[in-house]
Amino acid sequence: MDVNKIPCRQAFTEKILELAKKDKDIIAVTSDARGSVTLNKFADELPAQFVEVGIAEQNAIGIGAGLALSGKKPFVCGPACFYAARSYEQVKVDLAYNKTNVKIIGVSGGVSYGALGTTHHSLNDIAVMRTLPDMTVILPCDVALTQKMTEALAEFKGPVYVRVGRAAVPDVYNDIQPTFILGKANTLLEGKDITIIGTGETVYHCLQAGKMLAEKGIKARVLDMHTIKPLDYEAIEKAAKETKRIVAVEEHHVKGGLGSAVAEWVVENYPIPVKIIGFPDENAIHGNSGELFRYYGIDAEGIFKTILKIFQFN
Repeated sequence: MDVNKIPCRQAFTEKILELAKKDKDIIAVTSDARGSVTLNKFADELPAQFVEVGIAEQNAIGIGAGLALSGKKPFVCGPACFYAARSYEQVKVDLAYNKTNVKIIGVSGGVSYGALGTTHHSLNDIAVMRTLPDMTVILPCDVALTQKMTEALAEFKGPVYVRVGRAAVPDVYNDIQPTFILGKANTLLEGKDITIIGTGETVYHCLQAGKMLAEKGIKARVLDMHTIKPLDYEAIEKAAKETKRIVAVEEHHVKGGLGSAVAEWVVENYPIPVKIIGFPDENAIHGNSGELFRYYGIDAEGIFKTILKIFQFN
């Protein structure tokens, strides 16, 4: 497996430092997480554009909102599990309700902190964030897309929740520069038999599963749904009508995340079979993220086997 030397969180910090050197309005805010986010270099080189609040995520959101209302472009950074839960009221009121221009960069999302257990997992963050009016929700899948996303967010105005993992991840886009347009999925494989929709770190596994299916003569369409809100309904409609089967794969509980968002559209507009592959409605076991992906069937092999088991192809 060809893996990048840096994780998405570092791809973000390297790009935001580059942008912040040209734009003094960009401010990084963190809650005793500069190491986790890899913000040390940013803090050293641009101390006047860096705010450390200590272990106080609610305060970080409030400070971010204040900076945004003063014309700054704050990026509030820290573990996803805390920003999606501990500071949820502040996110709801200070950011979404007031439409403030604050970007939350939730690092070590999903089961990145797998060995630490449920207290440090963020497997319901998409469910809560996507229900907030005016909140944009993004899960980039690799380093190249994270860099493109960061450039776009530096210019985008409005509240955003971004979730990235902790470890280095395989390239999805390899040597090509991906297109990043908010609310527009990227097609990684074309196919007419089934559509596999992934987001975040599951996208690589969806792509590999699509290639495994091709060896069985099953042509799978694979979509990188990097933006969960706003969702690319056009791509979902096209997939529903042309492939007649959809599988949504996510590093999230099967309730309330990407799969639920896809199924909501499908059941109302073009009813077809939809399978959601994710974490069951239970507290996940302990282990590293790779072990948990395998255990719950979210890796390429698990996706491949599930599709063969539940769908009949002529």
